[in-house]
Amino acid sequence: MKAVQITTLEGPSAVEVVDLPSPEAGPDQVLIRVRAAGVAFPEVLQSRGLYQLKPDLPFTPGAEIAGEVISAPDGSGFAPGDRVAALCMLGGFAEEALAPADMTFPLPDAISYEQGASIIFNYGTAYFALIERGNMQAGESVLVHGAAGGIGTAAIQVAKAFGAGRVVAVTSTAEKGAIALAAGADEFVLAEGFKDAVKETGSVDIVVDPVGGDRFTDSLRCLDDDGRLLVIGFTAGEIPTVKVNRLLLNNVSVVGVGWGAYVFKRPGHIAKEWAALVPHLESGALQPVVGPTFPLEETAQALLTLDERRATGKVLLVP
Repeated sequence: MKAVQITTLEGPSAVEVVDLPSPEAGPDQVLIRVRAAGVAFPEVLQSRGLYQLKPDLPFTPGAEIAGEVISAPDGSGFAPGDRVAALCMLGGFAEEALAPADMTFPLPDAISYEQGASIIFNYGTAYFALIERGNMQAGESVLVHGAAGGIGTAAIQVAKAFGAGRVVAVTSTAEKGAIALAAGADEFVLAEGFKDAVKETGSVDIVVDPVGGDRFTDSLRCLDDDGRLLVIGFTAGEIPTVKVNRLLLNNVSVVGVGWGAYVFKRPGHIAKEWAALVPHLESGALQPVVGPTFPLEETAQALLTLDERRATGKVLLVP
């Protein structure tokens, strides 16, 4: 089979496509014919040796896949030919990959393979942020930074599916704003001067922030009483700081959202999140936004699309 390998730690441009033997499944593993693999920022970091997970070189990256079952353990509930989404953590950038049976999930008929490889990380993170950490209530208003990206579009849709009254998207351009509106946002504002634009129509209850950087303080200023700022990541590069008197004066909270750190210490938790999302996937309320799609031979370009902040929706490889 064809597979992508990181053989040196010289960055996205150094990844290689090689021929490898098909993987052999262990007793609790599902062997999957990969039809789509999600590309995420951790793989960019792995190409430089900067991610906390540091496998020995060479290795095949790729954590999130969708495809067809080739073989599955007895009693797993899966059979050859079943359409599934799965977390394999490594090995997904290949024509075939192994995933633990307990991190493999039936894919609803209405969801394509490309959409299926866009769900677990982004929609799991958005659900964890808004529902589990942010305690979003029906009718609350939500502001989403980086709203045209994979996490951003997922947060928009999860917010609306679970009852948000108003979702405001923050994007760097009007073109990205249109993507956020298509994903379900009620309105968009440009990142430059977003605070004043948001305040014109009222404060918000929750801010979803995968961006960080210098917009953090203005995000706090957008919050209503009892508001929550959900810290998901720092794609802007800079990790912001906060003067805690701002929290005290306005009775607002800054809430850390470390999805991976939480779910991987709690076996079965991803399955609970998946079960909460499935009815909304089946109804069409959640429609993962597929972004740029690349063959395995263009993995370097897929990684650079993320590295250079050019991505909208979920970046994918299609073996």
